Amino acid sequence: MTPSSPPPPLERHHEAAANPHKGRTGLDRILRATGYSAAGLSAAFRGESAFRQEVFAAVVMLPAAFWLGSGWIEVALLAGSVVMVLVVELLNSAIEAVVDRVGLELHELSKRAKDLGSAAVMLSLVLTGAIWLGALWQRFA
Repeated sequence: MTPSSPPPPLERHHEAAANPHKGRTGLDRILRATGYSAAGLSAAFRGESAFRQEVFAAVVMLPAAFWLGSGWIEVALLAGSVVMVLVVELLNSAIEAVVDRVGLELHELSKRAKDLGSAAVMLSLVLTGAIWLGALWQRFA
């Protein structure tokens, strides 16, 4: 291969030999996926202070959603917005972990990736705050 020639195309194999983790099916796959999810939640709770703070807020806000919401749609919006913050925080933490895995030296693309993840968390918090303020305004105004 010459320096100017394109790299050979990547072949995709759907065989277990290509990736032994992709060959699982059925109940085994579900059980393993559940274990991986539990490990991720545990790692986030232990290692990410922002996630812990948001979990503590969720412990208060999720039951409050049932009190504050006047119907199932309002409860779903209130509770869903809180869960959305947790999901976005997990994704942000995953981005940060991958960036740190690649390298800890300062790089513009690493900064951009982390800043974009942080912005996503901020927007989810702003949306959640607006939903909750609107519900509180409706209930008490």
